[in-house]
Amino acid sequence: MNGVAPGAREGAKAAPPETGAPEAPRKGAGSGTRILDPSGDRYYYWLILMMPPILYNWVILICRFCFPELQQRYLLLWLALDYLCDLLYLMDIVVHFRTGFLQQGSLILDHAQISRRYCCSLTFLWDSLSVLPTDLLYLYVGLGSPAVRANRFLRSPRLFEAFDRIETRTAHPNSFRISKLMLYIFVTIHWNSCIYFALSDFIGFGTDEWVYPNSSLPGFHRLLRQYLYSFYFSTLILTTVGDTPMPQREEEFLFMAIDFLLAVMGFATIMGSMTSVISNMNHADKAFYPNYDLVKDYLHSQQISQQLQHRVVDLQQHLQMNKKMTNEVQILQHLPERLRAEVAISVHLPTLRKVQIFQSCEQSLLEELVLKLKPQVYGPGEYVCRKGDIGREMYFIREGQLAVVADDGVTQYAVLGEGLYFGEISIISIKGNQSGNRRTANIKSIGYSDLFCLSKEDLKEVLAEFPSAKVLMEAKGREILLKMNKLDVNAEAAEVAQQEEEERRMATLEDGLDALQTKLARVLAGLESSAFKIALRLEHLEWQVQVWGEGAEEEAET
Repeated sequence: MNGVAPGAREGAKAAPPETGAPEAPRKGAGSGTRILDPSGDRYYYWLILMMPPILYNWVILICRFCFPELQQRYLLLWLALDYLCDLLYLMDIVVHFRTGFLQQGSLILDHAQISRRYCCSLTFLWDSLSVLPTDLLYLYVGLGSPAVRANRFLRSPRLFEAFDRIETRTAHPNSFRISKLMLYIFVTIHWNSCIYFALSDFIGFGTDEWVYPNSSLPGFHRLLRQYLYSFYFSTLILTTVGDTPMPQREEEFLFMAIDFLLAVMGFATIMGSMTSVISNMNHADKAFYPNYDLVKDYLHSQQISQQLQHRVVDLQQHLQMNKKMTNEVQILQHLPERLRAEVAISVHLPTLRKVQIFQSCEQSLLEELVLKLKPQVYGPGEYVCRKGDIGREMYFIREGQLAVVADDGVTQYAVLGEGLYFGEISIISIKGNQSGNRRTANIKSIGYSDLFCLSKEDLKEVLAEFPSAKVLMEAKGREILLKMNKLDVNAEAAEVAQQEEEERRMATLEDGLDALQTKLARVLAGLESSAFKIALRLEHLEWQVQVWGEGAEEEAET
């Protein structure tokens, strides 16, 4: 058997990965603990809390204005909810004064800088206008006109900010986009139905077939019936279903024309949004799971047997149904290298710790190995490796069972389960290994098996940095070869002796080289000394010649 571990003990539990992102560098002093990080959880939860009051004003104010009976019947309830929303609006302004911002990558915590920046922004203007005490106009127009609170709509950008933040945080962004689109559609139809009822009231109920029927008719005086009829009528118009009465007045024609334009734009928006969602979902599927359509077309065009085609389809279904991903490197390629490493460690490190050979290894070695592991999935009856094949990878069993079988493919020698490994004998250079780099066993998947694959080059690169782990792995591999009678002790001794002889000869050569370098250094030093002496001698001779020349000239002159 090719390096099959005899058993696996449950290793020490891996330390839980850090779930929170590292905080940005901070500047400022003082009330740092009371300043909110715009990318933090507390700020996110506050945005969630601000959604109900904004949606309340979106939906309820127009309804109370267009349906006066609704305003009068539940006046105390509306006043209580109105001022509760106003309180949250005021608290939101305080939160703005306590929300830091990034400057050159650092989170500013200084309250004076935060306040100055917020007061100079357009957001502060809209927030201030949205909380103006326009309710004082009730003293002049009466409590039956909630339109005095129309300035509360100016806080809508806060709702859009919450939507954007939820979309980036939710695990189901496409579902959230569809829900958000449905909310926009409902609000549009709701507003249109309220305006339709108000227009009918202005023209006169029951004046023609287009407006709301006369309230004196049985059932049409009830508030719920008024709203549902208006909502139904508005839905018919905005969905361009038809079956609506012919308008009779200019106001009715204008209302219908505007609604048809809204319906066209709404239909285009809905189609565009749904197309985008479907495209994103298909793109995500292609990123997570391989596209087997081309493979199936190829198999069909090449007239491959139906049995083999069914195996391909079964593997695809297994990957999608059980959320198995074999291309994690491509999925995480856009993340920074260090963050990508932390994600891979948090996903695969607990599994790698179950492997017996790595239970005593240091954390840094496991982290290096995790980055080089490649997930692979094998279906029932597939061979992971066959005896005699050239070994280029070793495997770790993440999930499933594999059988060590004879050449007939039926007789089982052993069953390998989660946490075991195999294939390291053929990629580790063990002295005396009679198999060399050939596989020594047939390994076949019993059911669906998830494996980690580690190539020979990657293992060699990692073990070069961790010699102690290399010695441990070679010792375990030698032990397995001894049990399999695949280790030639004499050849191992001869190879060890040959290696020692080579090391001795290498040491002798190094000593001789050192001696030659020493002699060469002495010769060079002697040459430098001789050259220096010759240069001095030449200078002395030149000086003597010059002196003799000057003396001869003086004698000739005299």
